[in-house]
Amino acid sequence: MPLDYQKPTGDTIELEVIRLRAGDDSKRVGSLLVNPGGPGASGVSYAREARTVLSDDVRDSFDIVGWDPRGVGESAPVKCLNDKELDAFLAIDGSPDNPGEVQALDTTSKTFARHCEDRSGKVLPHIGTPDAARDMDILRAVLGDAKLNYLGKSYGTFLGATYAELFPEKVGRVVLDGAIDPTLTSQEMSLGQAGGFEQGLDAFIDDCLKQSDCPVGPDHAGAKQEIVGILDQADRSPLRTDSGRPLTQSLAILGVAVALYDSEAGWPALRIALERAKSGDGTVLLQLSDFYTDRQGNGHYSSNQNEAIYAVNCLDRPDRSSPTQIEQVEPRFKKESPIFGDYLAWSSLPCRYWPAKGEPGSGPHKITAEGAAPIVVVGTTRDPATPYVWAQNLASQLSSGVLLSWDGDGHTAYSRGSSCIDSAVDDYLIKGTVPKDGTRCS
Repeated sequence: MPLDYQKPTGDTIELEVIRLRAGDDSKRVGSLLVNPGGPGASGVSYAREARTVLSDDVRDSFDIVGWDPRGVGESAPVKCLNDKELDAFLAIDGSPDNPGEVQALDTTSKTFARHCEDRSGKVLPHIGTPDAARDMDILRAVLGDAKLNYLGKSYGTFLGATYAELFPEKVGRVVLDGAIDPTLTSQEMSLGQAGGFEQGLDAFIDDCLKQSDCPVGPDHAGAKQEIVGILDQADRSPLRTDSGRPLTQSLAILGVAVALYDSEAGWPALRIALERAKSGDGTVLLQLSDFYTDRQGNGHYSSNQNEAIYAVNCLDRPDRSSPTQIEQVEPRFKKESPIFGDYLAWSSLPCRYWPAKGEPGSGPHKITAEGAAPIVVVGTTRDPATPYVWAQNLASQLSSGVLLSWDGDGHTAYSRGSSCIDSAVDDYLIKGTVPKDGTRCS
């Protein structure tokens, strides 16, 4: 692909792509590109999981194609920090309580941005979502498909919507699950996620109190206070772990957050983690945090997602707040989310020092994709990472948007246990049957 689409005959980059052929040639519809989100998650790895994330009927009907978007995985990857540097970056106090902690976080954010420029400066200006969407159209053409069929989750919904904006006439059957609202600034996204994770934690607590092994309580308020106490303790003095690596408050928050993504697997793990943490043992919370950040037992990070997420987001949403500006809005974040608010208020600070700028018009804006075929937007009512209102907003912005809702918990909906959602998505992808706008599954 061209490194810079403004210089199409200049330097090039290579994209890592993988394909699983359709299981039944007699049923083959075409190719289905898949993206799991992030930004920073590997589409190659996601495609390798096709047998667990897509139905048999979809795999019979489509060649499943996964790719690492530019800057991600094996596709001209952004590299900023070595393993030890990344350990320190993720563990630093992300919700500073005093001027010294603010200064430390600010210095760390500035250093992170500088290392990204030093180690990846050539690709850094060219990995925003519009360029990644242009890559998708070349990939569609290489695959021989007249239209793009696509399943995007989480950030992958923004990538898919951007494709539809740039190439509306090329839109085939597109599903956007766990939607991002493209009109939001970075600060507005963080505020929305703060409320989403708080709602997700409330749902976890309500379920936990019904379980015999719930380690917090005895009621909702008491349970939340115990969780606050664990995080406050980790803030004052990191918890011990079996590995000898201390669990800081930031790592603890990541451990809690990732457990909220999946109510079926994550909630039981979080009950165990909280039980251990109450006695001062942060081992399980640290394991959850490491799962979230792709950190292996040997201390190596198996992907560059922790760096790529900044590299893409800082280009896509260029609003850049200073520490003083963050402190001014912090009360709003705390009100929205007593647990996650502070951490998310400060989360975009590295973007203040970002050395690359996105292309003109790439900031927050409505995406209508006039002329596109029907686009199915899927939202989960208690999604912690992409609040349900974002799906509502994206579906209403898109000129051909169709909203499909799941009254459920966790992040995204397709292939997560709702036969109603799965059959609606499968019928659309395989047969082109568009679900009725406003369809709600429980």
